Amino acid sequence: MNAVEQAYREHWARLLAILTAELRDLDLAEESLQDAFAAAVAAWPPVPDNPPAWLLTAARRRAVSRLRHSAVAARKLPLLVVDAPQAGDDLLSLIFTCCHPALAMEARVALTLRCVGGLGTRQIARLFLVGEATMAARITRAKKKISQAGIPYRVPSGPELAGRRDGVLAVLYLIFTEGYAAAEGEDLIRAEPAVQAIALARMLSELMPGDGEAAALLALMMLHHARRDARLDERGRLVTLAEQDRGRWHQEEIKQALAILRPGPPGVYQLQAAIAAEHASAATARETDWVAIAQLYSMLEALTGSAVVRLNRAVAVAEARGPQRGLDLLEGLEAHLPRHHLLPATRAELLRRLGRLEEAVAEYGKALELVATAPEREFLQARRAALRP
Repeated sequence: MNAVEQAYREHWARLLAILTAELRDLDLAEESLQDAFAAAVAAWPPVPDNPPAWLLTAARRRAVSRLRHSAVAARKLPLLVVDAPQAGDDLLSLIFTCCHPALAMEARVALTLRCVGGLGTRQIARLFLVGEATMAARITRAKKKISQAGIPYRVPSGPELAGRRDGVLAVLYLIFTEGYAAAEGEDLIRAEPAVQAIALARMLSELMPGDGEAAALLALMMLHHARRDARLDERGRLVTLAEQDRGRWHQEEIKQALAILRPGPPGVYQLQAAIAAEHASAATARETDWVAIAQLYSMLEALTGSAVVRLNRAVAVAEARGPQRGLDLLEGLEAHLPRHHLLPATRAELLRRLGRLEEAVAEYGKALELVATAPEREFLQARRAALRP
């Protein structure tokens, strides 16, 4: 990695945050900073003693030049509403602005990856399986809305902070999920968005060191990601958690994740991280404490009312108390999860364990009508085929 690439990875987000606060224009700040990095490619080496200071100075000069050439247009454009920043708040302000609830979720995700993650438009488009032009337009619209709607460039405070923070965490978890368990396509696992989400979550956790939920989300994603090499076999086929080779789990990452977790109120990510920690701490599948996991899911369901949590709770209860108890918990979930392939797939598995094979085959058929990724489809087909005479 050369000096410019290293500086880009290490300093892009913070420099963009500083420039945005100064210029009150996210688009101008980003274009000027890109110009500065382009200038660095031509000017380095020798590498300056303070690369971020050099880049910031170059970006400021480029911004002034751009403003001179478009002075009339600049006067007509709305500017960001920027509060007087406190020390260290610029980067947090950038994160909270990119994840503002006034933006559509797809725009929040794209803008966060572009401005905070430093990813190019082509990279982001590839991550989310859309055309580069489509993604470029999405990012442009989001930037315009920030200025035109008067979205404030600041870290919220008081009661507003908790709700806004939850929105930021949701964006990061959505980015991670797209890599950990893709919604569609030939690949179930794509490492790049998962790695990017973990990096962003680590950044947020460092900026909000007293926030237990931010730390829990980071730990949760690390625990899931640590199992990446064991989730598919050498032919790309899905391997269930019980059948995974735990020797392929990244134990050092698991240790780091467990060290991040801290006692606190049972929040959404605290509980999910606690569940993931139970799985990660079991030396074998047989030693998994399913009773504890079922209890954690019960707490999570009470907190969220989520049908997906009920589905996962049913799996844990089936392991702890038998398949019929799990099957009972699935009653009525079709109304809430009409297009979720894991509901009929889970019901099929529990019916199989109960010896109700014809019903299980029918449920596997329903799941196959809904599944959207190739590895999961192949897995379900194999399960169904094993039950047929």
